[in-house]
Amino acid sequence: MYTTPTPTPALAGSLRSHFRWTVCALLFFATTLSYVDRQVLSLLAKTLETSIGWTAVEYGNITTAFSIAYGIGLLLAGRLLDKFGTRIGFAVAVAVWSAAAMLHAAVATALGFGFMRVFLGLSEAANFPACIKTVAEWFPKRERGTATGLFNSGANIGAIATILLVPWLTAKFGWRACFLMTGSCGFLWVAVWLLMFRQPEDHPRVSAEELAVIRSDPPEKVEQVPWRRVFPRKETWAFGLGKFLTDPIWWFYLFWLPKYLQDTYHLPLKGVIWPMLVVYNASTVGSVAGGWLSGKLIGSGWSINAGRKTAMLICALCVVPVLYVPYAGGLWMVVGILSLATAAHQGWSANLFTTASDMFPRVATGSVVGIGSAAGALGVALMTNAAGWIVTLTHSYFLLFMISGVAYLVALGVVQLLSPRLERVTLN
Repeated sequence: MYTTPTPTPALAGSLRSHFRWTVCALLFFATTLSYVDRQVLSLLAKTLETSIGWTAVEYGNITTAFSIAYGIGLLLAGRLLDKFGTRIGFAVAVAVWSAAAMLHAAVATALGFGFMRVFLGLSEAANFPACIKTVAEWFPKRERGTATGLFNSGANIGAIATILLVPWLTAKFGWRACFLMTGSCGFLWVAVWLLMFRQPEDHPRVSAEELAVIRSDPPEKVEQVPWRRVFPRKETWAFGLGKFLTDPIWWFYLFWLPKYLQDTYHLPLKGVIWPMLVVYNASTVGSVAGGWLSGKLIGSGWSINAGRKTAMLICALCVVPVLYVPYAGGLWMVVGILSLATAAHQGWSANLFTTASDMFPRVATGSVVGIGSAAGALGVALMTNAAGWIVTLTHSYFLLFMISGVAYLVALGVVQLLSPRLERVTLN
């Protein structure tokens, strides 16, 4: 059956509201917390290498364990969110990953950290499927790029918060306190989410006017869509292969950039604070700007296809200077190039995520994002494991930066080949 928005009397009598942006803020904070919890380890990698004695290969294995678990979790999370909804499903996921983050403080071996990363990866996998599904439920298509860019910028803020907190917490309380204090913040978010979140039609703070905006796109079917109708679609793999090729680059920066700066420029833990702050502040701007740009183009009369892909092309071209990093020499030249690259990645990611809801109905979005993000996690697992061996065998990051510089142009070519018009999928 088809549904059309029918405001309740309470909603009809309400004043104009903008509560959907409050929901977007909740998604932003969830994404921030998820990146804090996963990023603590990368900031402590050099410290733990000294105190625990793991090698670059073991560190690569630890990050690979997270990536594989994350991919498995994505395959499950998208489907479960489509079936049970975002309110309870997202709350449970955040509570579980917060507990897993805190339990990192209880281990003291590379193997122990590997186990904890598995639990963290399985539960954190729900974040992006839940966020994309919530954006599809709460925003019309013309606003989804902006909303996605805003919540996606939480990844950068999370990285920045980690950079500021971890060196101070480590010096003041020790490395175990970093995991305990950052992990505990997730439980506060869960309480706020359960208190404030409902579906738009059921929310007392959503006016009739806002509900009409949220539901201004053509009505969609509301029955469940089985995977067999989503998995084989080339549009699913336009999104999935785009993630497979580009997610590993962002995670290479997350997991290896602090260690790269310390290894290359012989910086102490506190010495990476300012370089990393510059890099991740730039990526915050890129996330919002990338979503804004495609939305602006579409609002100016461009097609969704032209608007999204033009923004993605600009982002892909802005990553190419990473090829020069091994030759740049100076610390701040490298920081400048990587700042542009991380900003471009986040702008790319905001638009790539939005293509899932451009091509698929809301009821299938969680599953599509889950499948695509699992493909991305597979790429991350391959990249992070390879990074450990490449650094160990070559004592260089050269090949890793070469891969990073060309991945986005290749990915855009794949997206264009599989979905040349970003046409709406009919799931019969």
